[in-house]
Amino acid sequence: MLKTQAKYHLGQVLRHRKHAFRGVVFDVDAMFANTEEWYAAIPEDSRPAKNQPFYHLLAENSDNYYVAYVSEQNLVPDDTGGPVGHPDLPDLFGDFEDGRYPLQVRLN
Repeated sequence: MLKTQAKYHLGQVLRHRKHAFRGVVFDVDAMFANTEEWYAAIPEDSRPAKNQPFYHLLAENSDNYYVAYVSEQNLVPDDTGGPVGHPDLPDLFGDFEDGRYPLQVRLN
């Protein structure tokens, strides 16, 4: 069964349920839209179902900043209340306020 509505929204700070990273949602796919090679690289016993929303995150862990692609089942809201330090955040969002980042459009 295809889930048709995303649980999380753009600008929301989330953390991974199993791995030590958190990030800000900057895009959502209604269902899996990455490569089969990417999917096959996930250990079979850990592969999420493809028929759920997948989120693009500006992510951080204790060592790095990166972009993550994560299934909805593996995300939970971040309860730390703190901002994310990813250096690309200002390109897409305004300042962190009330636990989220407001979407920002820059005009040249």
